[in-house]
Amino acid sequence: MSELTYPDDLRYTTDHEWVQDKGEGVVRIGVTSYAADALGDIVYVSLPSVGDTHSAGDSVGEIESTKSVSDVYAPAAGEVVAANEALDSTPELVNSDPYGEGWMYEVKLADASVLDSMLDAQAYQAQLD
Repeated sequence: MSELTYPDDLRYTTDHEWVQDKGEGVVRIGVTSYAADALGDIVYVSLPSVGDTHSAGDSVGEIESTKSVSDVYAPAAGEVVAANEALDSTPELVNSDPYGEGWMYEVKLADASVLDSMLDAQAYQAQLD
């Protein structure tokens, strides 16, 4: 993996997930380059199913790497409206392109104002130190 980056147009959680506002209360969610780097080579990703609803903090999937298995946590309450099926056959996209092709799933938020309480790129990087 290349240099760790944290795009300014995303929001972040202390669980090393990024959240991208797609508009109309829908967000795209993935793991940060920090998380992907810490996990090592990702070999399997389990994602929530479209139609699943969950609360903030719920475990909604798993990432398996050559080093460990880690839970994927919901950063906010809502209903899953999309899952990145490309990760079924190419889970390494999470390593190679965590903010692009390696996205995980999309959620229609129960309350879009939750984005305001998430970390910006600067605050996320500061809590990594």
